[in-house]
Amino acid sequence: MIRLLWEVGRRSFRLATTYRLATTSGVFVNTVFGYLRAAILVFVAGAAGGEVNGMTESDLATFSFVSQGFLMIVGAFGYTELSLRIRMGDVVVDLYRPVDLQLWELANWLGRSAFHLLARGVPPILLGAIAFDLVWPTSWQQWLAFAAATVLASIVGMAVRFCSALTAFWLLDNRGVEQLLVVAISFFAGLLLPINLFPDWLAAVARATPFASMIQLPVEIYLGQHDGWAMVSILAQQAMWVVVLVMAGRVILAAATRKVVIQGG
Repeated sequence: MIRLLWEVGRRSFRLATTYRLATTSGVFVNTVFGYLRAAILVFVAGAAGGEVNGMTESDLATFSFVSQGFLMIVGAFGYTELSLRIRMGDVVVDLYRPVDLQLWELANWLGRSAFHLLARGVPPILLGAIAFDLVWPTSWQQWLAFAAATVLASIVGMAVRFCSALTAFWLLDNRGVEQLLVVAISFFAGLLLPINLFPDWLAAVARATPFASMIQLPVEIYLGQHDGWAMVSILAQQAMWVVVLVMAGRVILAAATRKVVIQGG
């Protein structure tokens, strides 16, 4: 089973490498938006005396580029492959495989995310460092914690998207659900604006959602805002959401597959 899932992930990685033009254009767009966000946030910090809610100009610029690098890793703007297969009826083939559908999707997701980490996550940060004074992790413990947080963030993203895709079993078209998720992730994950800059009550609400574990919390570890037990607490929070969302996905999948009705037949 482990060998099979490894092969699924490996082939997903290789498949992602074939979309060279999409990858190149994605890096360009992510970098451009990174520059725009960084310029705006640095200006805001400068106008406030060089620091906003504990974040310096360098922190804000770094947050902009690192968070842009997370977009594809966590599926911030959607993942429609599974929901499309459900609507088209192809999911029946998936359910006949001798592999659990959720595990299959996880292996497929992680393989693709590994590619996007290298191809679309790292370049925007390196290109951003050309014009901005970015912050870098200062110890191997911080790098290790950030690596763990990145993996957990990707799994949280997969679990969220898996649950949303399964709504296609009951809805004729679940694109509305997917779009609502995009809005929620953009706001509560810190993509539009770092949660640090939210009012205290709104920041508390955002941190209580699984979306913060997808972008905001890993980037905070990268910036060195947490150390020691505080860093462990962040990783534990991410792990908690992994367990909760994976179990939710299993419950929804079990309910959906008790009676599968394919549109048109």
